[in-house]
Amino acid sequence: MSRVQSPAQVEFTTHLHHFYKWEQKKSDAPFLRQPYGRTWKVLTWREAGDQIRRIASALADRGVQKGSLVGLLSKNCYHWILADLAIALRGAVSVPFYPNLSARELQTVLEKSEITHLFVGKLDPGYWDSVKHVVPPTIQIIHFPPYPGFSVVQEGEDWDELVQKYPPQTENFLPKSEDLWTILYTSGTTGTPKGVMLPYRCPLEFLRQEYTYREIGLFDLSEGRFFSYLPLNHIAERLAIELSCLYLGGTISFAENLDTFPKNLEETQPTLFFGVPRIWQRFRLGVLERFGGEKRYQRLTRLPLLGSLLKSYIRKKLGLARVELALTGASQTPDAVKLWFMDLGVYVRDVYAMTENCAGCTIMPKNRNKLGTVGKPLTGVKLQIDPETDEILMWAPWVMDGYYKDPEKTAEVLRDGWLHTGDTGSIDEEGFVRVTGRVSDAFKTAKGMFVVPAPLEEPFGKLPYAEQVCVVGLAQVQPLVLLTLSELGRTEAPETVEKAVLEILEAVNQPLPTYQKLAKAVLLDEVWSVENDLLTPTLKIRRRKIDERYGAYYETWLNRPEKILWIRNQAA
Repeated sequence: MSRVQSPAQVEFTTHLHHFYKWEQKKSDAPFLRQPYGRTWKVLTWREAGDQIRRIASALADRGVQKGSLVGLLSKNCYHWILADLAIALRGAVSVPFYPNLSARELQTVLEKSEITHLFVGKLDPGYWDSVKHVVPPTIQIIHFPPYPGFSVVQEGEDWDELVQKYPPQTENFLPKSEDLWTILYTSGTTGTPKGVMLPYRCPLEFLRQEYTYREIGLFDLSEGRFFSYLPLNHIAERLAIELSCLYLGGTISFAENLDTFPKNLEETQPTLFFGVPRIWQRFRLGVLERFGGEKRYQRLTRLPLLGSLLKSYIRKKLGLARVELALTGASQTPDAVKLWFMDLGVYVRDVYAMTENCAGCTIMPKNRNKLGTVGKPLTGVKLQIDPETDEILMWAPWVMDGYYKDPEKTAEVLRDGWLHTGDTGSIDEEGFVRVTGRVSDAFKTAKGMFVVPAPLEEPFGKLPYAEQVCVVGLAQVQPLVLLTLSELGRTEAPETVEKAVLEILEAVNQPLPTYQKLAKAVLLDEVWSVENDLLTPTLKIRRRKIDERYGAYYETWLNRPEKILWIRNQAA
């Protein structure tokens, strides 16, 4: 197995400089792998470069120049990476959007971003037809070739035709650190999305720090094998997958669709895997379901010899057999889930960050897993806790320039030299950071007392029967906890689920003052999703939407005598 270049060999410049380097030095090596059924279409660095340069020429002919704002609306696929790099080759600014925004949300970000051109690509069936009417006719569209099973986009010009028509751009745009690289619109758990402006300086300084101190371990990977499935317009996926691959000269493989995801991941066996908590939870629940529950799984994996063989087999089937760097972020993964993966042989490490600081804030150290925390600040990061609000304040050389054309919001977040994260937390005597919630998540009960949801929700994350958890109770006499059921929770005997939930409920309530005690747990058979607007595109709970959907039932539920309520079809 060949290792990536040693630190002494890595020339530290922007990711675009590195693309030019690998285009020459590894021209015949695989760069992008896209699955189509049972086959993989593989593009080498040379082949990718040829398409990128031809599309860059097409963009130039359409008036795209340095500083132009070019949008990208597509699920992850190899054309996404090609389009993003073609935009960069023009010195333009890529403005990618979540590929599942409602028509209203898409209209909002199109208007706020002021893009002049838009790449439209791999989108769910029927999605493009439902949103295309909000795209202004002044925006020039280039559509990717159709992906089987996804929307067929006919508006605008065809990618393949432009590749055939235009010669490759020969000049290499060499960005300066202060040049604007991208504008990323936040998913927004509340309020209107804001366009985070990240110059090339941000990823450059963040990765330079990682290259020097190796706190994450990116430059120590034996191979640059990457698997892309989380939205590429999210900073974590953009940095951990796209830019990391460009720095290491690696290979990115994609998932074809939700049904083929497990197979695509198993065939890829990446060395780096980044997952949000829900992904890790689903991996775990899927394994437990196959084994008939936690007890049988534990019994079999504890057997001498057979247990270690079973764990090795499970890692391979999950696609994690060769993972050297397993990361989790976006929100906090329950300790029980991380401990389960550690026992399996996969060390899942927390990262805590946000779009505004280019995904760089804290990391769980390689040799330590302090439960209940998100690790320690990266070298170069300064943190402090606001003594009045407990808000986490952060500084690093890779913090954003501000929000696009929104000086008021920028001034709210960047104050006195500090980035105000909006998260509440603490830093212990060892320097480990605990995130306890959002400044805006705390709510008042009818008694006028504040309740902070996150610490009360965390223990319920240990339940294999629960998919999602949300503590609610705005203006009610007592808070209560809402839980949606996992697949295992839907098939397990109700009395078993009730007993497990009640045990957690009593354990959570025991040390709390009366006003904070959870009056009851409400088990819902409805799934919270992006489609019904109860989750953000990054799978975070929209608390205000939860209140809007269920708030009318809170008082009725609180007045019922049961500690555990089963609610079918939202019926009160």
